[in-house]
Formats: sequence, structure tokens, C-alpha cells
Amino acid sequence: MAQHPSHDPSAAAMSLGARTAFVLLPLLAFLAVLWTAATQPLPLDIHVPWIPALGVHLDFHIDGLTLLMLLLITGIGVAVFVYAGGYLAGHPQQNRLYILLTLFMIAMIGTVMADNLIVLFLFWEATSLLSFLLVGFNHEDPKSRKSAQQALVVTGSGGLALLAGAILLGQIMGTYSIQEIIAQLPYTEHTPLLTAALLLIILGAFTKSAQFPFHFWLPGAMAAPTPVSAYLHSATMVKLGVYLLARLDPGFGSWELWQWTLQIFGSFTAAWAMLLALRERDLKRILAWSTVATLGTLVMLVGMDGHGASIAVSALLLGHALYKAPLFFVAGNVDHGTGTRIIDRLGNLRHAMPITAAAAALAGLSMAGIPLTFGYVVKDVVGQADALGGMSEVIKVANTIFAAVAVAVAAVAAVRVFWRHPGHNLTPPDAHEGGVALWAPPLVLACIGIALGLAPFMADWLLGVAAEAMTPRAEAVAVHFALEFSLGSLLSLALTVGIGAAVFIYWDPLHRRFDRLLTLFDTISTPAQYERFINGIPVLAARSSRWLQGGDLSQYSLLLLAFVSTVMGGIMLAGWSQWLWPVWVTPSLGFVGACALIVAGALLALWQRDRLVLLLATGLVGFGSGVFYLYAGAPDVAYTQFVVESVFVIVVASVLLKLRQRGRGQGLEQTHSVRGALPVALLFGAVIALWLLIASGVDFNPQLHQFFAQVSVPEAFGRNVVNVVLVDFRALDTLGEIVVVTLSFLAAIALLQSVRAHSQRERAKTQAGGGA
Repeated sequence: MAQHPSHDPSAAAMSLGARTAFVLLPLLAFLAVLWTAATQPLPLDIHVPWIPALGVHLDFHIDGLTLLMLLLITGIGVAVFVYAGGYLAGHPQQNRLYILLTLFMIAMIGTVMADNLIVLFLFWEATSLLSFLLVGFNHEDPKSRKSAQQALVVTGSGGLALLAGAILLGQIMGTYSIQEIIAQLPYTEHTPLLTAALLLIILGAFTKSAQFPFHFWLPGAMAAPTPVSAYLHSATMVKLGVYLLARLDPGFGSWELWQWTLQIFGSFTAAWAMLLALRERDLKRILAWSTVATLGTLVMLVGMDGHGASIAVSALLLGHALYKAPLFFVAGNVDHGTGTRIIDRLGNLRHAMPITAAAAALAGLSMAGIPLTFGYVVKDVVGQADALGGMSEVIKVANTIFAAVAVAVAAVAAVRVFWRHPGHNLTPPDAHEGGVALWAPPLVLACIGIALGLAPFMADWLLGVAAEAMTPRAEAVAVHFALEFSLGSLLSLALTVGIGAAVFIYWDPLHRRFDRLLTLFDTISTPAQYERFINGIPVLAARSSRWLQGGDLSQYSLLLLAFVSTVMGGIMLAGWSQWLWPVWVTPSLGFVGACALIVAGALLALWQRDRLVLLLATGLVGFGSGVFYLYAGAPDVAYTQFVVESVFVIVVASVLLKLRQRGRGQGLEQTHSVRGALPVALLFGAVIALWLLIASGVDFNPQLHQFFAQVSVPEAFGRNVVNVVLVDFRALDTLGEIVVVTLSFLAAIALLQSVRAHSQRERAKTQAGGGA
């Protein structure tokens, strides 16, 4: 169960200087963000042209929401980098972990700063790929590999949906700039295409932030080392989906489809994840399910209307990071110090791990929403947003379940593990506190959560500008947090804590009952469906291979032509209203003769059984093509065609004659025919003919050939434009083609020599056998 490595004296451990250098990277980034916030007016825009023809630029936009995410990415990053130095001390692959974490941090920074949908997608997919490598860090373990694959399949599939939605949205709006899109969306007609773009973007965000029915991948990713879990799956990456939804909310926020989709799925995810947490015995997985529930609450708040919801989103983003990252660190310390994370085997650890117990208590108080913690302030703000947002009763019940079980989860992490619990929980005999790199990060982050709870006004400006960025039409948002203990809030807190305490006390009986109940639905659950899908891929591949890969080359060609004809025909029919037919021009006698040669050669080849005659018949097609090029004004291409066709016919004819002299290869045994070949050939020919007719009806753009005609003599000193293009303008391409042909020729020589040697050995054996 333990994720920490054994201390191998022979392992090539990183030096303290190397670890310090890596820690300085997020620290410097954090200081740069603070300097930007203190000295630069927001919003701050950076524009770097990249691919102007496609409307893709390296545009970056830093406003309050971006600033909040950057502080979380770099600030929590500092704690994670410090913690990783102690958690993986002596691990031979610690350097690889630091490199991956650094690249991940850069990808996260790029994602939240990007103001171009395509650039955002590129960084978005980089986080998915890097999370795959980080979750599968212990790649020798099959469980880690499977968890990494699951995370990549789910988030990668969502990334494809996001790409489709981004392209569609950019084409509809005429720009890929996120800020311009947000400004235009409230005044844009709700067309079906725009609705499709909205749904695709929501799908991409849901997969990233583990919303139902994609919620199962995040707890599975707990196979990753604890520093990875704390960074990716608690504080930063899983919040990317929430960030994207919050970023686009000023544009889509007035849509009822947007509001109801986010509220319903977010609320259901919050309640369902908390119930699934009761099923777990692994401390990290319990915390993971509570993270999924928090993400559901964030999505629900984004879908709510009003300024209060925007303030609640920004407050919960910060508060959750300040208590959940320390609790993940605590779970890692417990695993590191005891060798297990199973709560049935843990208890009364406060004596062996007093500093970790203090960090767990402080973070647990904030997660439970106890007064004098920032968690209490956050829950009060979320409650006000709920009251002002006009939520339905179902959503209120879901949020009540989330809040109550959150108290129980906090108690499991802070009380059950570190204080003796009724039952058989015993302190492991070898339990011990880790070094300063293990207990300092959770303790510092938890203390920050307490400090902001005692003086919540310190977060006013940051959360205010973040909420303003999420507010439609950039209306001003006044934010002032203060310690308020109204009767209503205290009664709500007492009810939540009371229910949570009851759930904590009866955790084990509830676990047994929920486990038995949910076992009945395991076969139809989302994880089970995912497993069926993954297991069905090789089965489907095997069946399709048996059907498609029959060993008959003609069948392969037939399927390929049928597929190409269908795709090209479908594309052509989709734009039939824009077809432009060419003006009829009477063909010359040369064109007619070339076409007659090609058709005659093709028809003659159909009924020939003699290989030599078949070769000569197909040669007519090649020579007819040469005549066609000649009358089309391309004599050099025609000359090349004549030479190649002549050499090919002569060489192959020589081989066939040689085989005939040896009594082999006189002819085909029977006329070869393939079922369905005729209709596919006719379909392919018709599609190609229509494509050519439609293409020839479009006005020809003379810019390219005019350019080459003008520069060939003065710049390349050649009058043969074709030669100039091959030798000068695309010299590297031509050189590459020559290299490929040369290497193929050299490889063919070796192959022919081996065949010749084999034939000589066989002939020698035959002669020796005859002599005997």
C-alpha cells in the first residue's frame, strides 16, 4: 500500500542543491505573480502573432480569475516541490518527478493565461499528457499503469470534445479570442451550432473536473505518489474544468441550458461523490471522493446566476486548496510513517506524529467549516449564494449531503487516524514522524487557512477581482469578508456539524450498508461500463481484423477504394448547392486519342489471362497518360511518363519471357474477379470525375505560377520552371526524395543478393542430390 520508496543506499539520490534548484522554480514564479499583482493594472494582455492565416495567436490575458489560479498553481507548487523532496528522498527517479512536475506547472500556467481557444487547448492537452506520466510514475506497478491509462482515456477524450467545441465556437464567432467571444456571446443568436459548441465545451470541462458520469477516474488516479495527488488532483489540474466554465460564464451564463446543466450535474456529483466516500477505507481515496464533491459544488455555483455565486466560486477555489492539499500531505505522511493508508489499521497516531496531527487538525477544522477558519467563511459565502440564487429543493438537499459528509471526512482524517477510535484501531509499532520537508508544507498551508479565517479581509481584493472576472458584462463586484455569527448561520452550522458528527460516529456501519447496497449496482455503474469498453477494444479489433485482414490484396484495395469513395462523395454532396460546373470546351483530337488509349488499355486488361499480353495492355494506360500530358502543355512530364513506362514494360516483359522459357508463368489459371469490384470501381470513377469537373469550374488562381515565372530567371537563373522548382525552391524536398530512392535501391540490392545466394544454395543441394 505504501507509495514511498525504501531507502536504498545504492540509489542515485538527488543532492540537496538539485532539489533546492527545482523548488526555486515555483517560488520564483510565485513571486513573479505577486509582483505582477502589485505593480501591473489588471487586466493585462500579451499578444504574440503565431499563425495569422488560421487566426491563432499566442494571446495571454491576466485578470482576477487568472491571478487567483496562478497563485494556487505556483503557491501550492512550492509546497508540493518541497514535500516531494522529503517524500521521495532516496528514490532513484526523483529527478524525473521534478522534471514532470515543472513541465506540468508550466502547462497549467499556460492554460489559465491563454486567451486563444486553440492555444488553451494545446496547454490543456499538455496537462493531460503530463498527468498520465505523473499518475503512472511507478510504472512497474500494473495498478499505476492502469490508473494512468484510465485518466488519459477519460480526459483525453474530453479534450477532443473540447477541441471540436473550440473550433466550432471560433468559426461561429469569427474569432478564437476568448475575451472577444465572451463580449459577443450575450448578443449572439442561440443557433443549433452554437448549442452544439456549448455542449462540447461542457463535455470537455466535465471530464477534466471529474463530473458525473466521468467522476470515477479521479479516485483511481490516487495510485500516483502523494505529491502528485496533492498537486494535480486536489489543488490545480482538476480545477481546470471549473476554470474554463467560470471563464466562459460571462458569455453563456444567461442561457438556461448552461445554468441547468451545470447546476444539475454539479449538485448530483457533489452528493453522489460524498456517498461513495463512505464506501472507502483508503484515506487518500476518501479525500479524493470529497475532492470530486467539491468540484461538483464549484460547477453548481458557476451555473448559478448572480454576483454572490461568483464570489462563492472564487472563495471555494482558494479555501479548498488551503485545506485539501494539506490533508493529502497528511495522508502521505501517514503512509510514509506507517506503511499503510487503510483507516482500519490506523489510530492514536498523535504521539508518534504530533506535527502531522496538528496540521491535520487545523486543515480538518477548515474543511468542516468551524468558526475562526477560512472554511467557515467559505461555507458562509456559499450559503449566501445559495439563498440568493433561488436553488431548487433537490439542489439544496444535495448541498446539505455534501456539507455534512465533508465534516465526517474531515473528522476521519483529523480525529480517527490521530486519536484512538472505538474499535480495533491501534498505533502501528513503527509509526514515526517524517522530516521537516514532510510536515512543514501541510502545517504552513493549514496555518494560512486559519490566518485567513481570523482575518478574512486579507482575501478581499484577490477574491473580489476574481469574482469580477466571472461576472457578466464586467460589472463591479464588492467583496468584503468578515467574521459574522448570525443566528441563521450558526444554526445551519450546528445542523451540518451535527449530521456530520453522526456520520463520523457511525462511519463503519454506514460503510458496510452502503457497500452492500452499491455492490448491487456495480455491474451497471460507470466504472464497470468503462471497463467493458476498454476490454471490448481488443475483442472488436480481433473480429474486425479477421473480417478485414483476409490476406487478399484485391479485397484490401476494394475496401480502401470503397471507403475513399464514400468519404469523398459525402463531402461533395454536403456542398452540392455550391457546385460550379465548368464551361464546355470542345476537346482536341489529341485529348480524344489519349482518352481512347487509356480506356482501351483498361478494358483489354480485364479479360487477359496471358501475363505478357496483360502487361502490354496496361502499358497502353501509361502511354495514353503520356499523350494526355503532351496535349495538356506538359511535355517534360509526358517525356518522363514515356521513359518510365517504357523501362517498366521492357524490364517486366524480360522477366516474364525468362519465366516462360523455364516453363513458368505462362498465364493466369483463371480470370480473376472480385465480388463488388465493378460497382466500387464505377463509384470511384464517378466521384473522381465529379471532383475534377467541380474543381475545374472554380476560377484558377494564377498567383503561384506567376510568382515562379517572374523569379525563375532573376533568382534561380533557369528558364525551365519545373526544374527550377525541383532544384531550387524545393531543393530539400528533392534531396530527401533522392535519398529515399537511393536507400531503397541499396536495400533492394542486399535483398536480391540474399535471394540469389539462397537460389544458389538450393541449386547446389539439388545437384548434390542428383549426383548421389
